[in-house]
Amino acid sequence: MTRRRASALLAPLLMLPLGDPPRPSSAANDQLARGRGGAVVSAEPHASRAGLAVLESGGNAVDAAIAVFATLAVTLPQAGNLGGGGFMVLRMADGRTVALDFRETAPGAATRDMYLEEDGSVHPDKSLLGATAGGVPGSPAGLAWLQARYGTRSLEELFAPAIRLAREGFEVSHFLARSLRSKSRSLGRFESSRAIFFKDDRVLRAGERLVQTDLAATLERLAEGGRDGFYKGRTAELLVAQMRRDGGLITMADLDGYQPVPREPLRGEYRGYEVLSMPPPSSGGVALLQMLNLLEPHDLGELGFGSSDAIHVMSEAMRRAYADRARWLGDPDFYPVPVDGLVSKEYAAKLGASVRTDRVTEVAPGRPPGAREGEDTTHFSVVDKAGNVVSCTTTINSSFGSGLVVDGAGFLMNNEMDDFSAKPGVPNQFGLVGGDANAIAPAKRMLSSMTPTIVLRDGSPRFVLGSPGGGRIINTVLQVLLNLVDHEMPIEYAVRAPRIHHQWKPETLAWERLILSADVRSRLAEMGHRFAPRSRVIGRCQAIEITSDGTRVAAADPRSGGAAVAY
Repeated sequence: MTRRRASALLAPLLMLPLGDPPRPSSAANDQLARGRGGAVVSAEPHASRAGLAVLESGGNAVDAAIAVFATLAVTLPQAGNLGGGGFMVLRMADGRTVALDFRETAPGAATRDMYLEEDGSVHPDKSLLGATAGGVPGSPAGLAWLQARYGTRSLEELFAPAIRLAREGFEVSHFLARSLRSKSRSLGRFESSRAIFFKDDRVLRAGERLVQTDLAATLERLAEGGRDGFYKGRTAELLVAQMRRDGGLITMADLDGYQPVPREPLRGEYRGYEVLSMPPPSSGGVALLQMLNLLEPHDLGELGFGSSDAIHVMSEAMRRAYADRARWLGDPDFYPVPVDGLVSKEYAAKLGASVRTDRVTEVAPGRPPGAREGEDTTHFSVVDKAGNVVSCTTTINSSFGSGLVVDGAGFLMNNEMDDFSAKPGVPNQFGLVGGDANAIAPAKRMLSSMTPTIVLRDGSPRFVLGSPGGGRIINTVLQVLLNLVDHEMPIEYAVRAPRIHHQWKPETLAWERLILSADVRSRLAEMGHRFAPRSRVIGRCQAIEITSDGTRVAAADPRSGGAAVAY
């Protein structure tokens, strides 16, 4: 059976719903779009359309990305943001590349043990809720940096759709309403958040209007003043005043000192494709390339999508990469991360020698060459007519971040401080463990799993993808890429296909509906696998393929309320 034939037989399965799909709203969810000009795919329809309008008017992919980002800050408050940060991998049509790090940083007054109780235990709320959970935001500085160096349109023009939606309001979708209900308790703790997201004693419902006039004013100040329109002046004063009232640590000096960091993208090779992804302080690119290296000796296409043998070797690769993530990954400006060793083929061969194809094996962090001892997010992808490509993942960490809206400024603060290791070996909210490499320190960037990725073939962009999902992001990107390359699925099937997840600790295999048939699960159990309860969702990938004839095919993950658009 050919791989294309195998994908065709999978098609009826992949047309079935995987979990609880978002119900229709007044903003239609178009999950697949094709065009010869440009394409945008994001987790929210207003944002996708704002980006497409920029492309249709002659703006480039970076211009469109900025418009998408600003709109997500308004229409996807559970993840889009001004009060958070993220990572972007950019490849221009002339071959220039950059991996922009606009991750949040720890405030200058942060300390290693700031979240520990007197008995040494980790405080349950301080790194998750309210002002004490927030790192210094990086998103506004990232947008200003991008516009100044790669944009062709002004911030005022690119922010205009977002400002209009914030000031005039928009209809709450069923997807947003469901998210609001799930976080009503944390949002309800703060009067400034209740003023925006509540009506009387309840959160807004689907069909009601969300108006954010303070956020519109904050966006206007950023558009007019660039970086200083956020990190100085009125917005900065409002943020610092909120910190002082509620016990947060961010100061005017922290804001004034923040800068995004342009880095070199990580580069790897998998079956003739070149993979560009994010370097530390994201763990995403390192773990993705490490898993691809571990899986390359195995013919996954021949093993078959969803087979016990394929799932077994994938989970073994995941376990090894996540074990090394816990031991070795952190901010490279503070810790000597052995990146080259971790992503080398030689190190993968050493780790791969311990993989058994018939049973689960013991896994512990390895020792790569060069080593020295010492959940809510969103993703969008953009391709323009000229071939400029943007892959961007941004976050405020939990859904709606810390739950705290900065009073008078209208944006939610992140709770990214929870992405540090509050105590070595103690899991964070995503169950991820860490050590000294990711310990809290002033001005340090917390470890991330964000994995914005661009894949080239014969020197030209072929796939652009990424996902939200906390610790599950990396494995989501991995599996969509394997579906495209090894199983040769059309992009809509590659994104839709059910997924698994293993992150070493806990020692259980997470899985979505339809991925583990009874016989596959039985065989995996015989190999020694243990299973977590079935997951409703593992990741929400937003991807674009550029076909050999130049067609842009954008696919929005049906697990989200997103939209794919193209012209």
